[in-house]
Amino acid sequence: MLLLYFFIGIFAAILGALPLGASNIAVINTTLKQNATQAFKIAITAGIAEVILSLYALHCNTIVQNFINHNMWIQVTIVILLLVIGAFLFFKKQTQKQRKHGTLTQSKYITGFFLGILNPPVLIYWIVAIGMINDNNFMLSLHSSLYVLFLFFFGIYLGKILTLYLYSWFSLLLKHRIQNISLIVNKVTGMLLIVIGLVQAIKLYAF
Repeated sequence: MLLLYFFIGIFAAILGALPLGASNIAVINTTLKQNATQAFKIAITAGIAEVILSLYALHCNTIVQNFINHNMWIQVTIVILLLVIGAFLFFKKQTQKQRKHGTLTQSKYITGFFLGILNPPVLIYWIVAIGMINDNNFMLSLHSSLYVLFLFFFGIYLGKILTLYLYSWFSLLLKHRIQNISLIVNKVTGMLLIVIGLVQAIKLYAF
């Protein structure tokens, strides 16, 4: 049962890291312009930043979650946003990407950490994600056992690194068609968000 927190952490981190963001783009560019080893350095510290953001989200989640639970309109809004964003990503057409990222000469470790930590949408994602986890009878808080917290955050770290590693791998695999990664990822992420939104909608009306 406790291992479920580990797998939940991995799944939540992968879902949050799938959409193309600053860390993902930095990994792709570094892989193509330098090599996968340099890109992995970005992933290592981006994973640490992800754990820090999720830890802070867990810290303030109780207050935020109580507010959400007592305001049905917020729960409905979250469901609508999940469905709208999911549909947008799934049906989004592929566009040409403008390459305006210069060569990064600073430490890849520093780059990965700052790209990961300076990311407010990720913090919001983790506040919502942890709230959904707790709504499904998985009690997560700073008062949970150290074993549970370790498994959960270790899962988040592995999930983030795994996702960025896969981006690096796909970058090499599709080196001459790199834009296709965005199209595939958008459709997969969109489907997942739609499913999560539908599950939340069913829970709202069923209970």
